Amino acid sequence: MKKLGTVIRYECTTSFKYIWVFYACVFAAISVISVIVFISTGDRDKIGTNGLEINSMIYVGILGVFGFKEDFKMLIQNGFTRKYIYLAALSLFAFTSAIMAAVDTIVGNGLHAVAKGYFSIFGGLYGYEHSVFINWLWLFLAYMLVCCLLYLAILLINRIGKAASIYLGIGLGLTFVLIIPVVFKFVLPKAFTEAVVEFAIKAIGFAGGNTINFLYPIMFLLLVAGIFSLGSYLIIRRTELKV
Repeated sequence: MKKLGTVIRYECTTSFKYIWVFYACVFAAISVISVIVFISTGDRDKIGTNGLEINSMIYVGILGVFGFKEDFKMLIQNGFTRKYIYLAALSLFAFTSAIMAAVDTIVGNGLHAVAKGYFSIFGGLYGYEHSVFINWLWLFLAYMLVCCLLYLAILLINRIGKAASIYLGIGLGLTFVLIIPVVFKFVLPKAFTEAVVEFAIKAIGFAGGNTINFLYPIMFLLLVAGIFSLGSYLIIRRTELKV
């Protein structure tokens, strides 16, 4: 357990400063763009942005992808088991997601209070009359889902190779973009497709009428992130780093 604590502490402390570098870059870019727009148009109403959490999702996705090879190689060479490496990666994802969800919740609610035209992803979906904790939890689980999905993807690519991964990616893309919509529209019974749509709406949290039940999206995000996480564990148990 001491070795596990060491590797978790190493992962979290080394990644902590990069979170603030990321936010500094994001807000610096927004500031520069705002100044350029204002100088060009002279109209403050044209200055604005929405959904800053998308930037955070991209960041945690990159964390899931590029955090694998170097960390895996270094930790394996230092005698850490694959189980410990997996738990350290999961701890890193949770640590980073928790901090970024907190920052994005505060920033999103603050910007909306100052500039009513700003909408965060959570606020755009559910409104701003809900608990700050629910906002943070929803974002935390969404970021965890992205981390676990991309971590699973990079482990799978490492496992089956780049060529097979490309074919698999093309196959999945065609399946989701072409095959599934056609099957839903022309093959499956209408009652079944309506049930799927109703389930998807409930999974987002809209329980009917104007009511929102946050238990559904929280459980859904937790379940999907858990499935991706379990898949990652099953693959990493036999993973060998391919250079």
